[in-house]
Amino acid sequence: MSTATEDGSNGYEAVADIYVAGRGTRSPVGDSVGAAVVRAWANGFPRDATVLDLGSGPGEPSTRILQEAGLTTYAVDASPTMVAAFRERYPGVPIERNTVEASEFFNRTFSGVLAWGLLFLLDPASQALVIEKVARALKPEGRFLFTAPREPLKWLDGMTGRPSESLGGRTYEQLLRDAGLMWVADTEDEGGNHYYFVEKV
Repeated sequence: MSTATEDGSNGYEAVADIYVAGRGTRSPVGDSVGAAVVRAWANGFPRDATVLDLGSGPGEPSTRILQEAGLTTYAVDASPTMVAAFRERYPGVPIERNTVEASEFFNRTFSGVLAWGLLFLLDPASQALVIEKVARALKPEGRFLFTAPREPLKWLDGMTGRPSESLGGRTYEQLLRDAGLMWVADTEDEGGNHYYFVEKV
C-alpha cells in the first residue's frame, strides 16, 4: 500500500496495526474476495517463475497465493509495520521497505507483476510511472495483473480516508500501450473489483 506521500505509505502505516490484525498474523484464511482470480492468474505461470508483489502489505492473501503456486516471490511495501509482519510470516521471501515508485526491485526482471488493490492509491503521474517501470521489468511475454475500476472514478479510501483514483479503462489502455504492454482481458470478482490482465508484447 505504497505511494510517495509524506509517510511513504499513503496513510496505511497509520492503520497498519488494524490491517495486520485482520489479515497479517492469523492462519491462512482461504479464499477472500478476489483470491480465486489471483490464484488462477498465479497458477498460469510455470513453477519457480519469478513474480513481484507490489504493495504486498503483510502478505495475506497475495503473497500466500503466489507461494502456494510455487512462484519465486519478491515483495515491496512502504509501511514499516506491514513489512515487519510480512517478514515474520514469510521469512524466506525478499521484501523491500520502499514506495513502489522507488523500488529497487524494478532493476530486476520478472515473469509477472501483481498490483492487487494498489494502483488506484497512487496519483495519476505515479500510476503512469509504475506502469512504465512494470513494463521495463517484465520479461518478454511477461504478465501484469492489477485492479482498478473500469470507469474513471475518484473516492476516499475506506481505511485511510485518503483520495483514490481510477484513471479508467481507456486511459489505462493508452498508458499500457505506450509502455509496450497490451491489455488482453478483464474480469470482476464477487465483490465487484475490476481486474486488468496485461501482457508484454
